[in-house]
Amino acid sequence: MNLDFDKMGGLLPAVVQDADTGQVLMLGYVNEEAWQKTRQEGRVTFFSRSKNRLWTKGETSGNYLTVVSLHEDCDGDALLIRARPDGPTCHRGTVSCFEQPAQTSLPTAPVGFLAELERLVQRRRDFPDEDPKSYTASLFRKGMPKIAQKVGEEAVETVIDAVGGNTEGLKGEAADLLYHLLVLLAGSGLTLEDIVSVLRQRHSTIAAGVRRE
Repeated sequence: MNLDFDKMGGLLPAVVQDADTGQVLMLGYVNEEAWQKTRQEGRVTFFSRSKNRLWTKGETSGNYLTVVSLHEDCDGDALLIRARPDGPTCHRGTVSCFEQPAQTSLPTAPVGFLAELERLVQRRRDFPDEDPKSYTASLFRKGMPKIAQKVGEEAVETVIDAVGGNTEGLKGEAADLLYHLLVLLAGSGLTLEDIVSVLRQRHSTIAAGVRRE
């Protein structure tokens, strides 16, 4: 990467984005040393202008930002860091530093919320005793046959409402279907990204004119 630290007085702005949901988490600044530390350790490190030292996000709270990918802009004087947060990014306890007290959360694209929901489903799979009353955890305890049965039931109910023109009912049944499908994928060791990768591959094949739908 050809970064121009001299152009910006030794510091480059770095926007941190949730790699799964696409939500912007925070803005920080990095110097060359912070940049190298981030690349070497895989955790986002900034140069704190108030502390006048390197600062690894999460060094006090434990809410680290684990690097997924690093990107420079066209002029080499700004950075985009895609990361997975270990907890709330903001010191106020919010997901994003851009959330204001009057907001419950920042608006995200629909696929972003699905990624957020998937993250919760995976946590219920990995830590089933964290919430004994969790419906999701109870599905994982019952095993794949029960999960697959629920997907089938919700699929049938979704089709019935679609054929019957019941758009209000369809929204609810489609939501149930998507949720249970996320549980099925998690129980199978798969992720939304695995499915999206297949769709991307099919789309690129179609776009290249290899076959037609």
